Amino acid sequence: MSEGILAVLGGIGLFLFGMKVMTEALRQAAGERLRALLARFTATPLAGVATGATATAVVQSSTATTVMTVGFVGAGLLTFPQALGVIFGANIGTTTTGWMVTLLGFKLQLGVVALPGLFAASLLMLLGRGAAARAGRMAAGLCILFIGLDMMQAGTAGAEGLLTPDLLPGEGGVNRLLLVLIGMAVVVVVQSSSVGLAMVLVLLGGGAMTFAQAAAMVIGLNIGTTFTAILASIGGSRAMRQTAVAHLLFKLGTAALVFPFLDLVTPALSGIWAGDDLMALALFHTGFAVGGTLVFLPLIGPFARLVERLVPEPARPSSPLDRALLADEGAALDAARAASGQIARDIADALGRALHPAGDLRALSALPGRAGPALDELERFLAQIHVPEDRAVALGRYSMLLHQFDHLTRLLARVQERSALGALPGDAVLRRAGLALGAALRRVAAGEESPARITARLARLSDLIERRARRHRRAALGAGGGTPDALHRTDAMRWLTRVAQHAERIAHYHMAAAPPQRAAERAG
Repeated sequence: MSEGILAVLGGIGLFLFGMKVMTEALRQAAGERLRALLARFTATPLAGVATGATATAVVQSSTATTVMTVGFVGAGLLTFPQALGVIFGANIGTTTTGWMVTLLGFKLQLGVVALPGLFAASLLMLLGRGAAARAGRMAAGLCILFIGLDMMQAGTAGAEGLLTPDLLPGEGGVNRLLLVLIGMAVVVVVQSSSVGLAMVLVLLGGGAMTFAQAAAMVIGLNIGTTFTAILASIGGSRAMRQTAVAHLLFKLGTAALVFPFLDLVTPALSGIWAGDDLMALALFHTGFAVGGTLVFLPLIGPFARLVERLVPEPARPSSPLDRALLADEGAALDAARAASGQIARDIADALGRALHPAGDLRALSALPGRAGPALDELERFLAQIHVPEDRAVALGRYSMLLHQFDHLTRLLARVQERSALGALPGDAVLRRAGLALGAALRRVAAGEESPARITARLARLSDLIERRARRHRRAALGAGGGTPDALHRTDAMRWLTRVAQHAERIAHYHMAAAPPQRAAERAG
């Protein structure tokens, strides 16, 4: 193997590493502001497209945007049709990589200043803290990216005799389809459409492929990006599986719209920038992404219903705790909050039925087998969430979720103390307090009130039960001395007090763990 080929492979590795470092630093820097943008400006599909394109252009990663969006859907912050708009926009935003490589890497040749830039960025990364360190990582990733691009260009130039258009399929429908498949395979291997696009641009600039061949491969690159999402969605939440299927159908549909007209489109674009195929290819990449979005956007309602039919709701609701969401701490926190909220509603429903005048204990009997494993899964998921130390808002939310988990665990243990329930009907004070708490818990399970109203109601009820418990304990012990019946009623009142306190704390921490964009939820 020649030195040129080795240089190309090394350049691909550096480009891939630099892209990963840069996008991760950009995502961390954007943080909550980017999440707030996604959650706030997605009321309509068109707004979702604009927001998804902007977010992806900022973080240079459609995967990061998609993970956030899936987290919002799983947490109930976005509907699936709204999420589709963001996904369409992310497909447009990811085309900015081609323009960055073309304009900065090929036109301005920033690889010349990348080495001294990498030295300065490394110092900032090592010596800085917080935002300064992130800026250093972002700059270092960008410099490594351009160094890798330079290596690819140098390797291609050194292997001119080996890399020629004749090595690739030529003209004709079947050959074009083979080029599309090659593009898909490249993305599957390198796991990055940005790296694949950079390779195509380098080969096109070095004369190793024609513009028509490059355009067909770009279509394949666009489809290949769905492969990772499909693999990641296997065994994941319904929102993740729906997103993966929507991605695939959207990109296949866009490719089907563009592919038949390649013979017409490629000469026209080459004519716009005569002698500058790199700019023409960047325009082609953006053009077919925008064109596909314009076709699918008016059909977003039927398209969403099609995907929902292809990926139906399972008989038993799936957990929102998808490991793919751990890539973004905000999405992971949203998922953990959604899961803890579901567990809280299950416990509230079972306990509310038990504290009903009819005294239905069936749901309470089945609760440990359902809520126990769910709490174990939530504990494992929470342990895997990593929140950077300088993310005060995210750290606060994480702390609230840990407190909520603790009270959920305690409440589940309390409700299994069935002996206390038997003492409630025989005592007027206990019975009234139990019925009031049961009614409040049934409202929690039904979601009839806002989190703020639920928390306030449970706080008042918990305080009232605690005051009555003190009076009841003094009266019971005074009247009955230390008889077993008096002690049994006192234990029942203590049980009821603890249950009310845990329920109030769970509601409080659930509201406190809401994402910043749901501040209105806290206000009620």
